[in-house]
Amino acid sequence: MKKTVILAILVPAVIAIMAKIPVKKQLKNFHSDAELAIFQQLKWHPNTITGLDTADVPPPHLLPIDSNILFPTAKTCGGCHGFDPQMHALVSNSGEDVNIYDDWRSTMMANSAKDPFWRAKVRHEILVNPSHSVELQTKCTSCHAPAGHYQAKLHDHVNQYLLADLYQDTLGLDGVTCQACHAQSEERIGDLNSGNLNFDTNYIRVAYGPYEMVFAPPMHEFVGITPTFGGHIFDAGLCAGCHTLITNTVDLDGELTGGSFVEQATYHEWLNSDFDEDHDNITCQACHIPQIPDEVIVSANYQFLTPRYPFGLHQLAGANVTMLKLLKENRDKLEISAEPEHFDSTIAATLRMLQQKSIDMSLSTGVLYGDSAHFDVKLTNKAGHKFPSGYPSRRAWIEFEVKNQSGEIVFHSGKVNPDYSLQSEKPNMEPHHNYIGDPAQVQIYEMVPGDVNSNFTNVLERGHKAIKDNRLVPKGFLLSDPVYDTTEIIGSALLDPDFNHSEDGIEGSGSDIVHFAIPLKGYKGLLSVSARVWYQSLPPKWMAPIFEYSGPEIDSFKAMFDNADLAPILVTEQTLADVYVSPVGTVDHGENSLVSISQNVSSNGIIHVMPSANTQIKEITVWSGNGKMVWQSNAVAIVRLPETAGIYFLHIKTNTGTVTRKILRTL
Repeated sequence: MKKTVILAILVPAVIAIMAKIPVKKQLKNFHSDAELAIFQQLKWHPNTITGLDTADVPPPHLLPIDSNILFPTAKTCGGCHGFDPQMHALVSNSGEDVNIYDDWRSTMMANSAKDPFWRAKVRHEILVNPSHSVELQTKCTSCHAPAGHYQAKLHDHVNQYLLADLYQDTLGLDGVTCQACHAQSEERIGDLNSGNLNFDTNYIRVAYGPYEMVFAPPMHEFVGITPTFGGHIFDAGLCAGCHTLITNTVDLDGELTGGSFVEQATYHEWLNSDFDEDHDNITCQACHIPQIPDEVIVSANYQFLTPRYPFGLHQLAGANVTMLKLLKENRDKLEISAEPEHFDSTIAATLRMLQQKSIDMSLSTGVLYGDSAHFDVKLTNKAGHKFPSGYPSRRAWIEFEVKNQSGEIVFHSGKVNPDYSLQSEKPNMEPHHNYIGDPAQVQIYEMVPGDVNSNFTNVLERGHKAIKDNRLVPKGFLLSDPVYDTTEIIGSALLDPDFNHSEDGIEGSGSDIVHFAIPLKGYKGLLSVSARVWYQSLPPKWMAPIFEYSGPEIDSFKAMFDNADLAPILVTEQTLADVYVSPVGTVDHGENSLVSISQNVSSNGIIHVMPSANTQIKEITVWSGNGKMVWQSNAVAIVRLPETAGIYFLHIKTNTGTVTRKILRTL
């Protein structure tokens, strides 16, 4: 047998045996002296070891491990999983730095405990219902500061963890740190909600990861964490504990009603979709920690490690560009360690997620003559949950703008005021629309919490039942799904035949069509029609009730808010230029028509136009379904359609009027 074959068999076997040997019996000299010097200089800092001055810091392999700390901070993990100055580890095939620590630390997850809006909102809830202060803070910190919260609960055996505790706690301030996800147990995964997370208290200092054949000694010796293969790290249920939040309802006097309110149910929305494990099994991680096929060495300082693939980019991008910009501009005030370039990278990833992976839009024409010109905007949700999802302040809307050939605006729905409120939005709730024929109407996709009197409230503890939820549902969403009770469609969207239904009426399309009717008022000529979808995470309507109160967190956030870039984020847009419209109606097909045509469906693209007696054809133009003029001729009787299949409109001008005919071009 060849030596190379023998080595190919023996080397994996030896590594497997080493991984099984108790850590304490393994050698610790995995670094050269030069590597140790770099490791100590760049990765370890005296302030991570209580009571030691710089001169007293021992070599890294002698650093004491405080086993009382159940959740080491991400900085500890960054020692190996951060930037490698040698550019040997955590580098893609193209040479791009893809280190985990730098990708993570500028995300909303990393800064969940420093998020000034979250802090202000917790203070707002406390001021509204001060008698519930302890319960409110403890519930909120369970997801926004899980390491500090569960360190207090599991190790210190206390049942409360407040903002005052958080502000003094390095663990809590680390937000959704590495171990908040990687130390979660497989038991009860997907069954937990509202900040209830399951960590194995007998073996909590473990880091579950996606790779088998784990080389454990360095992490175990230097950090006190044992890396272990855990297939559940890919399970969407890992996210359920925080991304399903159910709160207890109080009335306007702060008294518990015995009811509950589903503040968010992103995980359940995923369950009620074709993305779930019973269908396509596209998990949360597949989108928010996207994998690349590159072979990547996952830890710095170890030249001999075998590259791993696929590798998950810890971008954790969502949709909240506005808050990421605010965090970047207030880094020093909020004591955020991420550099501006890290935020730039996260903002770019978030924009890609929002603008490329959230929704598809199509804008098409309907009847373009008579009293009104008709247009359809179809939105299709591409996400594995509702759009928008998560915290209920987030919303999206359609801006629909029509200009005549002089450039004058003749119709504008969804116009934004200077403070980024919507000009025509109803004060309590803008209803869902199937047809819009008045610019005072606007289609807003949102969940609107209602109190016990069915009035809008942004006080989550007052949430009794949503008075509207027409957010775009994911593909495969069904009213008969077992989790529909937490993912309901609420309001007139339920009566909309186009909402989550295909053209043949089948449920689960994940789309919605909004029909716009633009009054022509006798206008004849060309129109330019634009449809835009905007996303907004901090609407003025949601913020105003918070700023009516004063508290340290509220006042601090308001100062940041007033100086922030609050412009809504454009998700997608489409424009139809030079759409010809006319107030002249067509004559019905039949014996008395001004003209007749040879066929309504054509496979060869040839249409014969035949005028009636005393009718002369002056001009024929052909328009595509998206409003583009594709053919024009004078006084001809034969029309040749483009070779592209689709819907076309023939505008036939005669000496006594204009006729429009709709043609289906097939192949």
